[in-house]
Amino acid sequence: MMNLAELAFYELYPGRKNDRVMSVKYSRAFRSYNANVKYTSSRMDFRLSYEWKSVSDEMKIGLIQSLMVKVFRDKEMKAKRTINMDLYDNFIKGVGEYRPATEQDPVLRESFDRVNEKYFSGFMEDTNLVWGASSFSKLGTFTYADNTITISRVLEDDEELLDYVVYHEMLHKKHKFYTNKAGQSRHHTAAFKRDERRFENPDIERKLESYLRKKRWTAYTDVKEKQRKQKIKKLFEWFFG
Repeated sequence: MMNLAELAFYELYPGRKNDRVMSVKYSRAFRSYNANVKYTSSRMDFRLSYEWKSVSDEMKIGLIQSLMVKVFRDKEMKAKRTINMDLYDNFIKGVGEYRPATEQDPVLRESFDRVNEKYFSGFMEDTNLVWGASSFSKLGTFTYADNTITISRVLEDDEELLDYVVYHEMLHKKHKFYTNKAGQSRHHTAAFKRDERRFENPDIERKLESYLRKKRWTAYTDVKEKQRKQKIKKLFEWFFG
């Protein structure tokens, strides 16, 4: 009997041979309704958050197929969008709307309120607001499944840039996403970009790039200084025993 991953594969790629061992496991290590796939040339292991256990097989198959499309980038696979993928998309867009906002950092809450009043007339519904790592590559994310905006700590020193990235993530909450016929999700639609240009500072992207350059350099010099002090300490310990 085929498992969910194998069923997902043959529905997504009818007539094609599956050469991998496929497995589906549930884990409590994920945030709500998250999932990932780890794969080699011989295996594909799908891990789903524990909440997925109570969701219908059709939606789980749609989730697994969405992950497969990201793995099989070869155009020869020619995946066709399935009804189950549509079911999954509709589910994941809506499930977060019913989750209460129970995590709200006070600084991020102030930013959210400023942006909400200025650009959404105060009508944007509450979301969870949390700090992430001090990442330079991922400044912010909005997670549909648990209604959470996560912001990189590198932005906590500049209020305007913080508001800009919070605004960007709030636009994801507003516009959500659509998926094309190839199964690829599109998050930055024309409507999204049009709204993003409404931010009051037209030079905000240049300011952001300059700010990040300075932050990266400061982080780099801090690491070098720490390494220098550690080297001196080791030499001192070696010399004096």
